[in-house]
Amino acid sequence: MAPRILLARHGQTEWSLSGRHTGRTDIPLLEEGRRGAKLLGERLGRAPYDGLDGVEVRTSPLVRASETCELAGFGERAATWDALMEWDYGAYEGLTPARIQELRPGWFIWRDGVPEGESLAEVTARADEVVQWARSADRDVLVFAHGHILRSIGARWLGLPLDFAARIRLNPTSLSVLGWAYGEPALESWNETGHLAVG
Repeated sequence: MAPRILLARHGQTEWSLSGRHTGRTDIPLLEEGRRGAKLLGERLGRAPYDGLDGVEVRTSPLVRASETCELAGFGERAATWDALMEWDYGAYEGLTPARIQELRPGWFIWRDGVPEGESLAEVTARADEVVQWARSADRDVLVFAHGHILRSIGARWLGLPLDFAARIRLNPTSLSVLGWAYGEPALESWNETGHLAVG
């Protein structure tokens, strides 16, 4: 079986709700995010996932991801991994896209990067490290992390440059699966949020 990587974005936080760039600031989940994390866990317990026995689990150490992992029921199986931390937004940490446009008209993170933070090359290298790890054995993996790094992993799984990630957005507490089609890397599913409509 060719290995797949399942991507779980963390639940809703105050900053994700308001659109503020949340890199390394350790923002906790809102109650909505906690509820979503539990619903995600229930989804992963049903077919076709059936609890993901034998799947290797890793999480970003940032609390919004690690708590999502815990509430989804995978905390005891998960190892923390700094490679899954969100993009270091440097001087743009905590700012909304609209505010950044006021400071720097025409700015586009996937092309321009951020001042005083991680470069596009550094984010690409981290995403490549995750992809290489995911493909390293005959088992699926599940990761809990953040919007921009997960989108970066999606782009690099497909062998595309980082800026492709601009075209594959992710909602909080979404589930995506990177797999294979005809022997080539493929998006098996992306930004699945149907589990959040339960209840």
